[in-house]
Amino acid sequence: MKNLKRNIIIAAVLVLVCAAVYLNWSYNRADEQTPASVTDEGEESPVSAQTEDDYFAQARLTRQTSRDEALSLLETAAAGEGASQETIDGAMDAIAAMAAWSMQETQIENLLLAKNFDDCVVYISGDGVTAAVPAPVEGLSAASVAQITETIIAETGCAAEDIRVIEVKQGGAAEKPAATSAPSSTPAAEE
Repeated sequence: MKNLKRNIIIAAVLVLVCAAVYLNWSYNRADEQTPASVTDEGEESPVSAQTEDDYFAQARLTRQTSRDEALSLLETAAAGEGASQETIDGAMDAIAAMAAWSMQETQIENLLLAKNFDDCVVYISGDGVTAAVPAPVEGLSAASVAQITETIIAETGCAAEDIRVIEVKQGGAAEKPAATSAPSSTPAAEE
């Protein structure tokens, strides 16, 4: 009975992980098929925009690689012959959490894209949520930071103080803005 329960849990977690990987893959594939933005004269976008795109693609790849390595270690620990039930249960809980986080990350990224952010990458962990978004030269407005924060809170239920918003300036350099915590009680008139 214990082995049946364990196998069902493993199968369910693997389905969730596969779904998260598929959503991430389909999201990245959609980005690759999107035509390059052009200027008014019909010329290709500047090199700095390509570098910014590379930043987000690399961040997604790094996130996926890290998760894959962690999942592999957890699966190895759970499948070990001498593994206690406590170890197995802990590994299964961690795998389930990673699968849920992957799904939430994709959902938040899609919502932010729908709210007219050019691109973004979200990373969820036990410590909180980090969102990297492209920023104009003057930086993200307080209203934009509030919109990102509110979207993350709505999807994850985490506290505003556990959310970090990172501005990605042109050229792909990430920079933490001054206003990354909870939205202020006064509306921002910057946008």
